[in-house]
Amino acid sequence: MSRPDRRLSINQATIKHADLATALRVTAEAGVQAIGLWRESVHAVGLATAATMLSDSGLRLTTHCRSGFFTMPEGPARREALADNRAAIEEAAILAAAGAEGSTAILVLVAGGLPDGSRDIMGARERVRDAVGELAPHAAAAGVTLAIEPLHPMYASDRCVVATLGQALDIASDFDPSVVGVAVDSFHVWWDPDVLHQIERAGREARLATYQVCDWRTPLPADVLLSRHYPGDGVIDLARLTSAVEATGYDRDIEVEIFNEAVWATDPIETIERSAAGFASSVSPHLRTLGGVLP
Repeated sequence: MSRPDRRLSINQATIKHADLATALRVTAEAGVQAIGLWRESVHAVGLATAATMLSDSGLRLTTHCRSGFFTMPEGPARREALADNRAAIEEAAILAAAGAEGSTAILVLVAGGLPDGSRDIMGARERVRDAVGELAPHAAAAGVTLAIEPLHPMYASDRCVVATLGQALDIASDFDPSVVGVAVDSFHVWWDPDVLHQIERAGREARLATYQVCDWRTPLPADVLLSRHYPGDGVIDLARLTSAVEATGYDRDIEVEIFNEAVWATDPIETIERSAAGFASSVSPHLRTLGGVLP
């Protein structure tokens, strides 16, 4: 296998069944230079230990995943959710400081779905805006960027009432772009007829915090959450999306993030190698001067 693109990052969800030590080890052994971590694996070993492990791995941190889920009305559950989000902000700051040079303190936010018994999706989106407003000062003080991630509309009822990049940018627009930005995930935005305009807008407003790639293929499984594929193995026009992202001036790492039971059942080294190969064929050719493999 040739050396992976230096801008490739493996989001830990892609190798979900690997514990933190294994995920860091196999990512580094595969020649990948960056990783996006998930909170569950960090909590399993403790934040201080996880930070030390990340530092020892020599990998850059690209994102900390994930927080959010704050669409419920005011009350104890909402207060608990916001407290957990503040803890996640602190985690992102500490882990980014522990990562290799070029690490980014980016906390991905997934808004959450409709509260039980509710049909008020617009009200839920306003509560997302209110929650981000509460968290933004804490994120600014910690040097963390909150990246609002829109999810495909099929998840609007149970996972994310923010369904388009435009909606995410509208929420983010109330805040400093260094504090609140957006995550562009190919799986969630590829269908949107306005996506190229909204990517350009994200760049113009300096809000493109992170770019994640995988692919879409039908038929979808019964659990649509687990329907992602390796880049290049589906119908997403990654060339056009990547070129649009690059045109904004985005020059940081790009994560491969896959939720798929068959991928998770594969040896993590093989999964990373296949991710790198798909990235090399479908993403790397559309990167500018900072793309390509190391000499």
